[in-house]
Amino acid sequence: MIEFYSYPKCTTCRKAKKWLDANEISYTEIHLVDAPPTATKIKEMHEASDVELKKFFNTSGMKYRELGLKDKLPEMSEAEQYELLASDGMLIKRPLSFDGKKVTLGFKEDDYQNNWA
Repeated sequence: MIEFYSYPKCTTCRKAKKWLDANEISYTEIHLVDAPPTATKIKEMHEASDVELKKFFNTSGMKYRELGLKDKLPEMSEAEQYELLASDGMLIKRPLSFDGKKVTLGFKEDDYQNNWA
């Protein structure tokens, strides 16, 4: 079962959800801000993915810019970055989908087709 972390006001999340529904793919929707994944869960997702940890951050978000993370992330340990992501769902790239083996960040129809169809 896919864990689908999303933010209801996010247009990209709505597109991804519509795609999952149209393709009859089962998922559990989790509100990214109300119930962000734990640092341990983020570590598990990162290790299951083949992407750098920086890609898990919503680099275009206001919170990311407010905290000046562009300059701070390179000096932070992975553990510190996991904790930071877990502390605020708005810092996480969305939607974030995970089935225990694969991860997708954001929504690109090709990625969803290749991973979830």
